[in-house]
Amino acid sequence: MTSDGRALTALHLFLVWALTAAAVPVLGFVLFASAWKGGAGAMGPVLALGVPLTVVALTVAALPARTVVPLCESPWRRLGWAVAVFGLGTLGVVAGLVAYGADVDLGSAGTRIALVGVPYAVAAAFFVPSRWVRLGAVAVLAAGVAYGSLIGPAHAQQRRHEADFTRYREHAELQYLGTPPPDMELSRAEIGPAYFSVAYRPVRQDERASLDLVVRPPLTPTLQCPAVLPKGTTCKVTAPDNLRTLTTFPGGHTTTLTRRHKNAEIEVSSQTLDEAGLRSFLDSLHPLSDEEFETLMREKEIDYRL
Repeated sequence: MTSDGRALTALHLFLVWALTAAAVPVLGFVLFASAWKGGAGAMGPVLALGVPLTVVALTVAALPARTVVPLCESPWRRLGWAVAVFGLGTLGVVAGLVAYGADVDLGSAGTRIALVGVPYAVAAAFFVPSRWVRLGAVAVLAAGVAYGSLIGPAHAQQRRHEADFTRYREHAELQYLGTPPPDMELSRAEIGPAYFSVAYRPVRQDERASLDLVVRPPLTPTLQCPAVLPKGTTCKVTAPDNLRTLTTFPGGHTTTLTRRHKNAEIEVSSQTLDEAGLRSFLDSLHPLSDEEFETLMREKEIDYRL
């Protein structure tokens, strides 16, 4: 290809990109607005008018390429070329919309508008009878597919993870873990607007044991028993910052210990552990570290409740 041919090819691909980057977003916006106001049925007239106009505009933009692109030599062949470029490019735009809907980062609004014209320019490049131009088109297409299906989703997932981590750790001062009693393990953790709870259950499914931890801001200035207790419940302040509640029911009882720690109120309860076991667990509590939190998120052992 001569220098004049290379210049014409560059101009040809630039015109295709510029035209579609300007026309297709407008067409898409009009489609969206018509569907918003009149439903899916209102999109038909817009498509019936907008698509042919865009194809005709592509046909006109192909005039400078008459000498470098065989399909652009005659009016009817240019029309066929325009239909093919519009169809192939639109498939690329749809793929980009799918990726964008999956939270793949496609840059600012201006960048996204500029990217709209790229699939059409790549489609036009495949009709240029130059091995290097076609190889360049293949490279751009491969890069787009790799980013849209692999790199972009991985980055999107990392951004979501970081956003979740920041949101979950908003009240890190309430997030504590303890050393599980023998033969027990962390089963589930839950973050609420003003509490953090953890359920510990037996390692073996056939065993019966339970331990529940709840950390929340203090409910009262000092720990005190409720003025009215449910039937079968006893309560006692065992120390200025410690409270014991015992609830009996047919076939068993629940022991609950409540302790103040810094700016948090920590409550542990169990139907199987005695008071000594609960105190031992309370003594093992420590602030939840970032590494431990990452592990809970990775193993999907933590929920977030509004």
